[in-house]
Amino acid sequence: MKKTELAGVLALIIFFMIGLHPSLYAQRTHFSKQEYINRRQALMDQVEDGFIILFGEARYIRSADLNPGSHFRQDPDFYYFTGCEDQHSALIMTPADGRSYLFLPRQTDREVRSTGANLLRVPNAKEKTGFSEIYELDYLDEFLARSLSRYGWTFHMRLIPRSTLLYTARRSKLHYNDRVTLDNYRIQKFHERFPAVEFKDVSSAIDELRVIKSREEIEVLRRIGKISAEGVRQAMLATRPGGWEYEIEGAAVGTIISLGSRGPGYPPIVASGLNACTLHYSRNADTTRDGDLVLMDFGGELDYLMVDISRTWPVSGKFSPEQREAYRVCLEVEKACIEAYRPGVTTADVQKHVADTMKAKGIDARGQRGGIGHYVGMEVHDVGPRGVALREGMVFAIEPGLYYPDKSLGIRVEDTVLITRDGCEVLSRDVPKEIDAIEKLLSKRR
Repeated sequence: MKKTELAGVLALIIFFMIGLHPSLYAQRTHFSKQEYINRRQALMDQVEDGFIILFGEARYIRSADLNPGSHFRQDPDFYYFTGCEDQHSALIMTPADGRSYLFLPRQTDREVRSTGANLLRVPNAKEKTGFSEIYELDYLDEFLARSLSRYGWTFHMRLIPRSTLLYTARRSKLHYNDRVTLDNYRIQKFHERFPAVEFKDVSSAIDELRVIKSREEIEVLRRIGKISAEGVRQAMLATRPGGWEYEIEGAAVGTIISLGSRGPGYPPIVASGLNACTLHYSRNADTTRDGDLVLMDFGGELDYLMVDISRTWPVSGKFSPEQREAYRVCLEVEKACIEAYRPGVTTADVQKHVADTMKAKGIDARGQRGGIGHYVGMEVHDVGPRGVALREGMVFAIEPGLYYPDKSLGIRVEDTVLITRDGCEVLSRDVPKEIDAIEKLLSKRR
């Protein structure tokens, strides 16, 4: 038997040994052409005139990741409506006639050899993707100039950045770092070229579409929920006194990649001991000590969708009485929240249910009230309106936590939840979170 054949057999054996079927995991999911067509039409249905203009990412690394070795990740809005990962690209939609145009840079043969061909070089690309036309990027301004009188002098663009406002404000504390964002620069350039054009913000319309997940998106989320859950399980099994936080991270990342994920959806958090009291600890470079807890915040990505999971477990394999009691409080708050989730429910409704449940069980909630967490989707803290009632198709994470730095004790229990017609579905349910289940899994470590 050849080495490659032997490796394949061993991989299958491992899949079945840990209870996984490769057909459920190790395959790349792609949304259908119709999914992207439907998304574009849904946005155009909300805009009356002019043009909708979106740009692809112009960088090789993902904007939220400090690791220079990260894979290229397309701008979420652009990918949502195109499924296109080609860089330096642009999308124009004309709501008046429901047409959409993709603009891509013309490539030299050398560029194709260096980075690969974009859709301009793919035969029948227009038919395969559902765009009305695919043009070279240097035709963009001329296209707009020729079309203004036909469609109207309005450009609908994302004028409100998704998450860059906070980072821009922080960066601008030092005036040497102060500069306009790329989105703002593009608007300035458009204004110079087309001074009579009116700009309107399309952010709320895009966010509204992204908040409610389609049938195809839900299937991807279910799959990445299973993949990510197994990643966290393997991380738990890789934990040992005297080990390293990054070894735990490596076990999770290696598992999800082997099961079909491109990698983590956000920088993993593996925080032991006092590190768990830093909410966004990311060094993952400390040793794990007997008697401490490990708090892991982790989720994989598949087809630009991700989940968000946090679990806390003892390095030794057994919770101490103090750890057990604090963990139980977090868990019961989270479970009470999940019980309350269904369409029409508000944050106030959830908090009342949590308070009533904790009182009935005689548990001191230690200040935790529960509620509705942050949206999850194409980004771990995804776009969407705050303070609204739940609707079918929403996906978000709930993450109650207790943190006691003086005791080097930090606990968080977090799941990603899909709102269904009459309740909710926990997409990350395959990760143990009951105390007995966690200790039982940890007892299997070699």
